[in-house]
Amino acid sequence: MKKIILISVFFCYALFSLQAQDAAAIVRASRERITAETVSTRSRMVIQDRNGSVSERMIDQYSKDGTRGHRTVIVFQQPASVRGVRFLTMENPNGPDDRWIYLPALGGEPNRIGAADGSRSFQGTDFSNDDISSASRNAALDTHTLLREEALNGSPCYVIQSVPRDNSYQYSRMVQWIDKQTMVTMKVELYNRSGVLVKILEILRLQEVQGRLSIMSTRMTTVAENTSTTINVDMIKYNDPIPETVFTTNFLKTGRP
Repeated sequence: MKKIILISVFFCYALFSLQAQDAAAIVRASRERITAETVSTRSRMVIQDRNGSVSERMIDQYSKDGTRGHRTVIVFQQPASVRGVRFLTMENPNGPDDRWIYLPALGGEPNRIGAADGSRSFQGTDFSNDDISSASRNAALDTHTLLREEALNGSPCYVIQSVPRDNSYQYSRMVQWIDKQTMVTMKVELYNRSGVLVKILEILRLQEVQGRLSIMSTRMTTVAENTSTTINVDMIKYNDPIPETVFTTNFLKTGRP
């Protein structure tokens, strides 16, 4: 009897290990599904407050992969109140991304965003500083578990829970629905450190661009506040040349590569 129990325990452990490995592989495949050296976009951020009032912001975003890892710059173009705000994220293979923001109204040098500031709102939107760089978040920073498979809006999905290995991260867990056919992460539930659902990220529209299935509309909803921010992509280009100097704090300050 003892031998049978030991074999059963070993089998369950092996099955759990296999599921964890498969879950991590699915998450990596989703985040790495588009192959491109650079991505350039122009988008409209539609911010809706709890009373239903809406405001808009126009942003340009430049991303690049290379020997230095994944890097992203966001530049606010409109309205005038936020024009010139620039945000830089640089992948750090040994931990959380390195991030800086430049606020022209304050002048001076770009400010580094520490891990403790990750939960702060990104320029008054429903996205936090962490959320902005989450699409390129290293899968190795989390422990992934395949919870189940189920349909979302009629499409079969993997439902995967990701728990940060670092307790300082603003979320205690993330539950994501990854489309089995396209490998697009279509929905993410974000839970705070108390285990309460605080935000929901949803993909609203996809479109083929340059042979790549691209996310064209994304909505982040803050559950308790009943507010939302929708990012609508008006233009997207893959593999357009982007100078290396764009991904520097000097560019944040001057706006010139």
